[in-house]
Parts: sequence; C-alpha cells; structure tokens
Amino acid sequence: MAERKYSRGMNWEAINAIAQLTSSVAVVISLWYLAAQVHRSTRIARLSAQDAATTALREVTRPFAENAEVGRIWRQGLEDFDALRPDEKARFYHVAFQFLKAMETIHHHYVYKLMEEQVWRGWINLYRHYLATPGLANYWGLRQDLFSDRFRDFINSLELPKTRMTVGNLLGAER
Repeated sequence: MAERKYSRGMNWEAINAIAQLTSSVAVVISLWYLAAQVHRSTRIARLSAQDAATTALREVTRPFAENAEVGRIWRQGLEDFDALRPDEKARFYHVAFQFLKAMETIHHHYVYKLMEEQVWRGWINLYRHYLATPGLANYWGLRQDLFSDRFRDFINSLELPKTRMTVGNLLGAER
C-alpha cells in the first residue's frame, strides 16, 4: 500500500514537471512573439518617420513649384538676399524658417534612431548645400536661437561644400 502512494506521488511530480516545462516553453514562445512584434513595430515607426520627414520638407517646398513668384523669391534669396525688396525678404525669412524647422524635425528623427544611416546621409548633403547659400547663412546667423541646442550644434558643426548646388544655382545661370 505504501508503494502505491509513492507511485501516485511520482505521478503528481511528473505532472507538475510537465506543467512547468509547458509553462516555460509558453513563456519562451510569448517572448519570441513579442520580440518579433517589437521589431516589426520599430521598422514601421522608422519608415513612418522617414516618410514624415520627406512630407514635411515637401510641404515647405511645394509652393516653390506651384507659385512662380514664391519660387523666384526663394531662388534669389538663397543666392542674392540683398537684391530682394523688403516684402520679399520677409517672405524669404518666413520660408527659411519653415525650411529649417523641417530640417530640424528630420535631424530629430535621426537622433532618435528613427531614420536609417544611408537616408540620413542624403539629408546631410542637402543641408550642407543649402546652408552654404548666402541667404540661408544670413537667416541662420540672425535666427538660430529659434532652434534646439542640439540642432544648432549640429548645423554649426557641418562642413559646408565649396561648390554648393541648390535650386538657386544648380544650372549656373539663375537670377
């Protein structure tokens, strides 16, 4: 009789061990699934951030293509700010602020690792060319206090190209 009790006790121990093993396997599978979902969500967040960055700059630059006068003011302001009339300078400054704020947002996405390195390098090259223009350099010198310390440090550390290429001088004959 004592032998039967021991035998039944072993059965409960075996059942308990199987239950613990099953629970452990379920936890591992749950963690694996959670990790896969986090990875997927991170990829989606990165793609969304990259799309938002492109959209932000597109919204700022769209009026240049749709409105010839705004496009002219932007192009001329980049290369020869002093040639603009006072009302045109005000428009240029307004657009310069929006342009640089879009750039700051893109930089913010990069800092928080929401943008791939290769995509970021393309944005840096765009920044360098536009920040080398006399018009944006003028605006930046006057109003950089409107931007975050991190973005200011980043912009002030950029090495500007000797030959800049923007919509203001890309073809070499714009004015």
